[in-house]
Amino acid sequence: MKFGIFYEHQLPRPWNEGDEHRLFQEALDQVELADKLGIDYAWEVEHHFLEEYSHSSAPEIFLAACSQRTKNIRLGHGICLMPPKYNHPARVAERIATLDLVSNGRVEFGTGESASLMELGGFNVGFDPVEKRRMWHEGVEQCTNMMVMDPYPGFKGEFFEMPCRNVVPKPVQKPHPPLWVACSNRETIKMAARYGIGALTFAFVDPREARQWVDDYYRIFKEECVPIGHAVNPNVAMVTGFSVHPDEAESRRRGEDGLRFFRYGLAHHYIFGEHKPGRTDIWANFEKARHALPAAGADHGIGTPDQLRTHLRHFEESGVDQTVFIQQGGRNQHRDICEALELFARDVMPEFRQREIARERQKQEELAPYIEKAMARKQMTKPMRDDEIPVYVALGRKVAEEGTGTERQKQNAKLWADAAKVTLSDPVRHGTKTSATS
Repeated sequence: MKFGIFYEHQLPRPWNEGDEHRLFQEALDQVELADKLGIDYAWEVEHHFLEEYSHSSAPEIFLAACSQRTKNIRLGHGICLMPPKYNHPARVAERIATLDLVSNGRVEFGTGESASLMELGGFNVGFDPVEKRRMWHEGVEQCTNMMVMDPYPGFKGEFFEMPCRNVVPKPVQKPHPPLWVACSNRETIKMAARYGIGALTFAFVDPREARQWVDDYYRIFKEECVPIGHAVNPNVAMVTGFSVHPDEAESRRRGEDGLRFFRYGLAHHYIFGEHKPGRTDIWANFEKARHALPAAGADHGIGTPDQLRTHLRHFEESGVDQTVFIQQGGRNQHRDICEALELFARDVMPEFRQREIARERQKQEELAPYIEKAMARKQMTKPMRDDEIPVYVALGRKVAEEGTGTERQKQNAKLWADAAKVTLSDPVRHGTKTSATS
């Protein structure tokens, strides 16, 4: 089983000058440490307007910064919001490919929709879950086409359209970085399997329940998968809390409130809260409700090394491919997070690493024939023949030819055409052979 760390960039009130700067700098230090310790993944969310719960609105910037301070850790969008009103698919394709280039091919392309009123309403994205799913599907499918096709033939869909363009740059990883989707229930797990993409399960699932989720995923993947992208990524990742210390009571003192605030902030923005932008104090409300909130101990990744080892073995035995630690939550302290990561890497991780190599090899051998069948079921977008690719005339030349520009624009276009020794008129379009030198 592999391991990841997860960032919302939580910042409970009250806020003081420099707090956001400190938060981001400490997170960069933590990712750099995790890379040195051999942790496999760093996941970064995309959220907008979710005060205190998540100040991570530009994950591509944070992950790019991580790429320059690390060597091996995989850099995951967990997730990139795909409805086009959040992010145009071409801009997503460009950003993912660029991040893949600057990180030397370490990007994991997680995708999702969001379900918070603050985000959906802020970008005028519809609330209908069926429509949102169609937006996600359209965005993901076309984004992967853009990263692969040369040129991209264009698209006219339900939620966005664009003409033929060659979307550059292209990613290091071919055909494109591994695809994932955010999953909060068993139905989205099944959808991920049908589309052949990794399931990032952000629901807190008991290890015993995890077995059923994993079994559902791999059964459907083997029987029904029709890839949404140009490659498959059969993986299931599940989140858990994280705070480890030789003394159980100290591990809870350091990490329990952070995980409970994580859950409370999530519920505030997504389930029960009333929020006045810039004024609601979620931490103050959390403190009032703390006595009624469930405890978070060894069964949530918070405890001694032995307790954490037992907790993680249950996930491993359930077939989970990756466990993702929520170590940055609430007011968890940077020093405590770093100490816990070091203790985990020294006392817990090695035994899982030994088993992972053989487990991954066996998994790939088992899935190989099913992957071949899945790729055969995919209907690929037809590439354009050279004679089908349209020709686009530069704007300056266009206004000069059509006589719609100013005299200055026309003169400039003529000067550039003369310098380049090219025709001002297209003989195919105009039936003439007017050259710049005639």
